[in-house]
Amino acid sequence: MKNAPDFLAPSNAIGFAYCALAAALTVIAAVLSSRPPGFVWLLGQILFALAFIEWFLIMHEVGHRTMFKSRWPNRLVGTVAGFFALIPYSAWCHIHARHHVWTGWQDKDATTATLVPRTLSGWEKMAINFAWRSGLPLFSTLYRLQNYWHVKRLERFLSATVLPRIRAEVALLLCAYAALVLWVGLWQLLGICGLGLLLALMVQDPLLLGQHTHMPRHLAQGEAVRPFPPRAQEAYTRSVRFPYWFSLFIMHFDAHALHHMFVRVPGYRLRRIDYVPQNEVNWWVWLTAAKKLSGVEFLFGRRDESGFPY
Repeated sequence: MKNAPDFLAPSNAIGFAYCALAAALTVIAAVLSSRPPGFVWLLGQILFALAFIEWFLIMHEVGHRTMFKSRWPNRLVGTVAGFFALIPYSAWCHIHARHHVWTGWQDKDATTATLVPRTLSGWEKMAINFAWRSGLPLFSTLYRLQNYWHVKRLERFLSATVLPRIRAEVALLLCAYAALVLWVGLWQLLGICGLGLLLALMVQDPLLLGQHTHMPRHLAQGEAVRPFPPRAQEAYTRSVRFPYWFSLFIMHFDAHALHHMFVRVPGYRLRRIDYVPQNEVNWWVWLTAAKKLSGVEFLFGRRDESGFPY
């Protein structure tokens, strides 16, 4: 980060260490998961879940170009991480950059625009409430499909100049997944990593929803509005704080308000900033309180309307 103090600057050594951790988890998980179902296989699935989570967070970090001090590794690592995270890396970079520009304006941020209050059908309410109560990863799945794979929808939010590259990467990634299925076999592949992927998505649901959902927000509704500067985005961002060991594993992704306020600081450096955001809450306190709300109320409501304390 230009002109940043050394203790907040990116580190190639730390960046590559996280990549090595994700790669090691993936390889060990694949070896253990190739065994017949049992304790060893289950351990492999748990390691796969951790690996999938780590690859997603690596993709997030390299998308900001804060993973490494050098610029060249970001694109290469981002492409690999996107493969494991089930997200085309080019789409991620552009949509996530827009998210940081328009945080607070719900309908201008592609990642939150689907949660603008609207009339829901009966089956939509039932599906949303069931998924929220049961923990089935409906939201992290739709998050991927709607925001990074649905290129037609992205035309509303992105410049036409970046769409050809996104379309090409979507096509290449689909071909890569198809080739993997043909090589390994669909059922065998699901047996190797299916449960691990499901567990990873289940963890990512509250991890992602905890950051901006059921927070104060504004609607532009087609009007010309100004983005909120990074420091002002604290009011629209929640930090769901995990135990330090898990926070370290996820590169302090739980310090999300700090991330929005100091977007050029690497995630693994965020806890060095001597500031406690106004919307930081313990993960278990937040989760148990949030689960008392219905899925529809949590996703489409606001805490200033519901009285939700966090």
